[in-house]
Amino acid sequence: MRHHWCMKQIAFASVLFISSTAANAQDCPVAPDHSAGVSGVIAQIQQAENEQAARALSNQLWEFWTDAPDESAQAALDRGMARLRAADLYGAIEDFDKLVAYCPSYAEGYNQRAFANYLRHDFQAALPDLDKAIELSPNHVGAISGRALTLLGLHRMDDARKALNQALELNPWLSERHLLAPGGPLAPPGEDI
Repeated sequence: MRHHWCMKQIAFASVLFISSTAANAQDCPVAPDHSAGVSGVIAQIQQAENEQAARALSNQLWEFWTDAPDESAQAALDRGMARLRAADLYGAIEDFDKLVAYCPSYAEGYNQRAFANYLRHDFQAALPDLDKAIELSPNHVGAISGRALTLLGLHRMDDARKALNQALELNPWLSERHLLAPGGPLAPPGEDI
């Protein structure tokens, strides 16, 4: 009898969580539109004279991408990113799940959850989140390069090469560019050492 009551409580709590999540998703404001700022920084990166200058500019991109729609979303993002830094990948994924449920049109929730899954080597789970992040933020160099690395993890070399080239069109100074060098895992066929 006690087991039956416990199962009913769990089911009820699940329904409440799903209902409150659905209601909360309607409460999330639209994410700030930083597309002009992102495009401007990308243009500067493309003109950068060296990797160090490009890296400083890349940090500005992360400031745009991690600017959440409201305080609740920012708190979930910040908490999840702190858990990532502490190597609490499952805890981070829980926070990013909440963020994505609350703000389904905010690209960084998907990107960060993909990163947590990438770190877990769960490339199959990471890929759809990266696709969604890129759909929502087409110039998200971090998500595009993350997609390339994820595809590499899945041994989909041609797709990984294509994604990395797309990321390098936006930021030619990415550290991942070495993957395309002769002898690198994504070197074009026939360009081995």
